Parts: sequence; C-alpha cells; structure tokens
Amino acid sequence: MSDVINNREYRQKVLKELITELHSGKTVEDVKARFEELIKGISVKEISEMEQALIMDGMPVEEIQNLCDVHAALFEGSIEEIHQPEKPETIPGHPVYMFKKENREIEKLLNEKIKPNLEKLKHSDDMGNTNTLLENINLLWEIDKHYSRKENLLFPYLEKYGITAPPKVMWGVDDEIRGAIKALKTLLSSGGINTEVTKKAHEAVNKVQEMISKEENILFPMALETLTEDEWLNIAKESGEIGYTLIQPKEQWKPVSKAAEEKVKQQGEELTDHGNVSFDAGILSPKEINAILNTLPVDITFVDKNGTVKYFSQGKERIFARPKTILGRRVENCHPPASLQIVEKIVDDLKTGKKDHEDFWIKMEETYAFIRYFTVNDEKGDFLGIMEVTQDIAPIQKIAGEKRLISNT
Repeated sequence: MSDVINNREYRQKVLKELITELHSGKTVEDVKARFEELIKGISVKEISEMEQALIMDGMPVEEIQNLCDVHAALFEGSIEEIHQPEKPETIPGHPVYMFKKENREIEKLLNEKIKPNLEKLKHSDDMGNTNTLLENINLLWEIDKHYSRKENLLFPYLEKYGITAPPKVMWGVDDEIRGAIKALKTLLSSGGINTEVTKKAHEAVNKVQEMISKEENILFPMALETLTEDEWLNIAKESGEIGYTLIQPKEQWKPVSKAAEEKVKQQGEELTDHGNVSFDAGILSPKEINAILNTLPVDITFVDKNGTVKYFSQGKERIFARPKTILGRRVENCHPPASLQIVEKIVDDLKTGKKDHEDFWIKMEETYAFIRYFTVNDEKGDFLGIMEVTQDIAPIQKIAGEKRLISNT
C-alpha cells in the first residue's frame, strides 16, 4: 500500500475523491482517517501543490477550501502551515540552514574580532595585537570547510541540471579568498609591515563579505529551486565528512517526505543490484575494483582472520613473486622456516590489537622495498585480517624540489 500512496497521481485522485465527499455532505470525522493516511510521509509543500493542480484542472477554489477543516483537525488548527510553502533553509540541519548559520558566525568573527583588531594594529604594532589578529585569521581559515562543502557537494548537483557557469565562477573566487587568507597568515607569522597586513586583511574581509552576499542572494535560492529533497539529503549525509565552519550541527535534518529517504536508499540498491559493490564512499563494478587495485603503485596481499591467504594484487611492477598457488594456503606455510617466528609475532601483535601496523624496509640492489603490515577491522572494530603493502620507495627518495607542469613525454 505504501508504494501506491507514494505515487503522486494516486494521491491526487484520492484527494479529489475526498473533496467530492466533503461537498456531498460527509463530515470532517468521516474523511479525516483517509486523509491522514493519504498525506503520511509527504511534505506540506506537496499537499499544497496537489491542491494547486486540482485548481488548474478546473476544480473551484471553494471546493479546495472544504479541506481546511480537515487540515485544522490534523494540524491542530494550523491551516497556514498547509497553505504557505515551507522554507527548507529555516529547518535546523538542512544544508542551506547550515551554510547560512556558518555565514552568521563568519560575519560575527569579521565584525566583532577581525575588524576591531585590525584597527588596533593600525595604531600600534604591539606583538600582542599581531598575535591576536593571527588567531582570528586562523579561525577565519575554517571557511575552507564551508567552501569545500559548497564546491564538492552542492556544485555537482547544480552541474547535473546544466548550471555550470555560476559554480565555476564562484569556485574561482573561493580560491582567491583562500589565497588572500593564506597570504595574510604568512605576513602575520613573519612579522610583516602593518600597512601591508592591513591591505591584505581588508582584501580578505571584503571578498568574504561579498561571497556571503552572492551565496545568499544568488546561489542558495537557485539551489533551493533546483535540487530535490533526496539530493539535499545526500548533501546533508556527506557534509560531516568535510566538516563545518565555526559551528557544529545540533540536530540531523530529515526530509519531510519519506519518499526522499527511500529514493536515496533505492539509488544505492539499484546500482548494487546490477552486480556492483557498494562502499562507504562510492559504488564500483568488480571489473573496476580489480583494475584499480592492479593499478595502485603497491603490491597488496590480504590474509583473512583465520590466517589464510585470500587475495593479492597483480600490478605491472611486482617486488615479490606471488604465484596463484598461495591462494588458500596458511600464511605461515608461505614463508621459509627461518622467518616463521617473525611472521607469527607480526600476526599475533596485529590480531590481538597490541599493534595496528608493523613496518620493515629492505635494500635489494636497485630496489628499496618498504613493507608494511596493517590490521584490517570492520566498522565495529572486529578483526577481519591482515593486509601487507609493499612498495619500491627508491624512486620516491630521489624526488627533490617541486613539479607543477605536465611532462612533454
């Protein structure tokens, strides 16, 4: 039944029937239970949209108004709640709510700390003033999280709908702001001249204030008009991975419509149903997983919790030979007797939690093998096995200076 009720067309049909029943003389109590079932799990906005659609189909407004008593009975008299569109940005935890809340904290930092301390620095080059301003600017650098969430979570959805120019322009300005804050931190740390510090500080402050205005007058309204609830839910779920600026969410936002949560869940299920594997951050096909592991510039071997060799990668440049005959063998049988004691000690230390990794490095002619053993646990902390990662670090040790350009070869 829930599948049917989540169907907008079905809900529209039932809503029309309820209005007709009210018109024909049925009471609020007669239709209240059916109306309550109809609107279960959907947003107030969608109820309003369904009513608007009925009006567009020719149903008189007066007939729609017959529902107001039913609304009042279900929403404790708050009929206005039904007929006024919800503003997601006012709901605690919603991504836009969090963005705006951060903006208020950023403004507070600018107006109550950075600007007054800049004035003090203008009139006195006291080291205390410089250090205080540096502390303020270090706090302002947290804006990087605000911008990163915007760029990596919000922009991809806008681009999906063909909105590409505003995100590109805004990302460029975000980077300018980051650059201005970094330059200011460097100046303050190295005891830069006050006039130069003041100039850079005003540049950073002005750019940050302009960006707040652009976000709240252009970006957020555009995003709210464009993105669906399930897309906002995805953004909300991923935001914690990047982090927040100057605040932390006090509560988790959940969409009014249960259908949005179901859609997010369904999207993952549909992909995994096609033979894909779902990860904490993404979904890959077995073919992609195999290719990725074989492309990594390291050799990987995995021994399960029972001490059985279960997997090894097959990269182009292998350091140690790994014939497929070792698969399914006990790990202690894959090493010469002379090193057995060391292997058993490593396994015991990692399995019991005494250590979470153990490292070795061996020179072998031109190769400098860096061999690392890691404990592999699941999300609950239960032991799954041990992973060996081997890499030739000789080429890495030769790296010096910087490389910022693409090679011609």
